[in-house]
Amino acid sequence: MSYLYEVPGLNAWAIMLFVILTLIAFNEFGRTTKWGGILLFLIVPIILTIFVWPKTAAPDNEYGTGTWFNWVKTYSALAGCLGFMAIRFIPALAKRKWVLVFPAAILAINILEACFRDFQVYSFGLWEGGYVDNLWVMSGSWNIMNGIAGLLNIVTICGWTGIVISEDKSKDMIWPDMIWVWIIAYDLWNFAYTYNCISDHSFYAGFALLISCTIPAFFIKKGAWLQHRASTLALWIMFVMTIPQFADKIAPVPTTHNPQAFFSVSLIALIANLALFVYQGLRIVRLKKHPLKDEIYKDTKTYQNVLAENV
Repeated sequence: MSYLYEVPGLNAWAIMLFVILTLIAFNEFGRTTKWGGILLFLIVPIILTIFVWPKTAAPDNEYGTGTWFNWVKTYSALAGCLGFMAIRFIPALAKRKWVLVFPAAILAINILEACFRDFQVYSFGLWEGGYVDNLWVMSGSWNIMNGIAGLLNIVTICGWTGIVISEDKSKDMIWPDMIWVWIIAYDLWNFAYTYNCISDHSFYAGFALLISCTIPAFFIKKGAWLQHRASTLALWIMFVMTIPQFADKIAPVPTTHNPQAFFSVSLIALIANLALFVYQGLRIVRLKKHPLKDEIYKDTKTYQNVLAENV
């Protein structure tokens, strides 16, 4: 850990664990109750938008939460949550295949936003590091590598036509074709993105946040990774927009600002997503699948188990 971050104290580890458990708990509250989701992702954001964020996320504030990217990321995450709820709880929507483009599209747009930011950080030319919008970043080849990794991650989004709604009380949006290999590749890419672009916030916004959606996807409600991801991301961003000093003053865990660390995490992300791209491409050719229309992993045990547990 000392390779990536200044060694966190016990307090930081305890806070990180609390963040993870809190995000998982609120995600479950919003997932298992319709009114919980409406409260968390519609009513609370409206109140915060009117009364809180204009002050705590004002342009040029000292914590970097007032950037266009932060605001866009906040509302795109919330749009995802509300859109997924509409698909889950309005039966007529889930039956229309064209509506199922929305989850894939909002996911791709969110990844593309981050890819753009990686390329933008490279364009700053801060080869020795520096502050942009009050956030420390360091430009380098890692930005290009990870931007490419993100684009590969977008290209490998597949099987959206097979999205179904679970038959249990929670009515989760299940995407069986989004199996663990894609999720891990995404996690590696997204961690590298946070490490590159919000470096000193990445311990929480990258590491902890990704764990908080990956654990539910693997152990609580399988097949609903995108739903978990959108909810935990929205919850985290709302928290950061409301208490922007959290990662800088309350519980800071800065990176080592080591160019080798930047290079390593982005190289791993690129290799993982390139491997996924090749593996998926070979499956498409071997099984004669259409990459935009067909479910690529329908014959796998992982896919079949997810479907059996939910439908």
